[in-house]
Parts: sequence; structure tokens; C-alpha cells
Amino acid sequence: MTLTNHHSESEVNQLFSRVAPQYDRMNDLISLGTQRRWRKQLFRELPIHQGDTCLDLCCGTGDLTISLAQRSGRKGRVVGLDFNAEMLALAKRKAHTRGVNQQIEWLQADAMHLPFTDDQFNIITIGYGLRNVPDANQVLSEIYRVLAPGGHFACLEMSQPTNPIIKLGWRAYFKLFPYMARLTGAHPQDYQYLQKTAQAFYSADEIVQVMRESGFQKVRYHKLNLGAGALHFGQKARIN
Repeated sequence: MTLTNHHSESEVNQLFSRVAPQYDRMNDLISLGTQRRWRKQLFRELPIHQGDTCLDLCCGTGDLTISLAQRSGRKGRVVGLDFNAEMLALAKRKAHTRGVNQQIEWLQADAMHLPFTDDQFNIITIGYGLRNVPDANQVLSEIYRVLAPGGHFACLEMSQPTNPIIKLGWRAYFKLFPYMARLTGAHPQDYQYLQKTAQAFYSADEIVQVMRESGFQKVRYHKLNLGAGALHFGQKARIN
């Protein structure tokens, strides 16, 4: 296994249990609200149809999962999977308030070892989760395995600007995260983890390479906010 996150799974799980109550507020604060636009762009480009089977990995508080349920309709099957119980509890409550909880199967499980047989899902998404798993390469291979032939995958993740001037500003902004955490009552040290993992994780071009090595075709990506984030898409080959 090639570690892409050197923090232990237990450490990361405990961290997300602590940040869960403030998670949505912190995401809005850190991104200055732009993460909502990023999600909308993902769904503008992801071809979801009524009745599709969908999987949202590392689903957190369920924003992508809920959107999948709204788009695939009552005839679809939607699974929201996360390894953290507190995040899943928040996701269930959010889905209930939006009237789609009965359409979603919530599952506490490990994205490194997906509990599904091959070729199950038409659509798979992961938002801000790939850098949190021990081995992103293995997770991408698992995603490809359970994706149905012709199925589509979308990954929304923090990224790293390549322009030297923008990169300096990006790094300076990340140093503010612990101070922002205090505004929401979160633990500042937990958001030092976000700073470190975002800076140490794969670049957008490296994610493209790993996706192709995992078997994905038609791989493409968009930079978001001058490279602060990236939106990747890929597809599994159809069977002739």
C-alpha cells in the first residue's frame, strides 16, 4: 500500500467526530461560500438519470448524497457511505429535513474496501474525501471496480495552484484556517490537519494519472478558484 495520507485511520476518524458539529459552517467559511458553487458545477456536468444507482463515498454530512437522491428520483438507488458515525448521523438528519432520507441507504464502511460486488453503480462521487483515506490509489481502484460499465465518476477535492504568486497567497490563506475555526467553536488544531493534507496531497495532474492507471477513460478536470480546488471526471469503458 502506498500511503497518500500518513495520519492513522483512527486519528482521522476521531478528528471528524470532533469537527462534525461545525463541519458545514467551517466549509462555508473556509471556501467563502464557493464550495456550494463547486457542487453545482459537478452536477451540471455529471449525467445523472432517473432510476440510476448512485454511490457517494466519504459522504460526510450528505450534501452530494442528497443531490444524487434528488436527481435519480424515487426509482433510483442511492448509497451514502462514510466511516464516521457522527457525520452519518448529521447526514441522515439533513436528508430527513429535505424529504429524501427514505431514498438513501446510509452505510458506515471503509472506502478502501467497498462492501459491494463488481459493476454495481451508474454514478459514483467523492467530495473532499480522497485525501483523507490512507491510500487514494486503492480507493480509486475500488471505485472503478464497483462502477458499472459506461458509468461515470466525479471527484471534488482541494488542490494546489501552480502559479507561483497565487500559490503564495493560497498557502498564506491556509494558515488562517485555525483562527477561522475559533469563530465557529471548532478546535484550531484540527484544521491544521486540513492545511497539511491539502498541501501534501496529489496535484490535479497527478490525480489524472492515478485515475488513468486505475482504468478510467475520458479523464478530465477543471481547476476551481484559480487552482484552490479541482473537479475530476472519468468513465468506465462500456462492454461491447
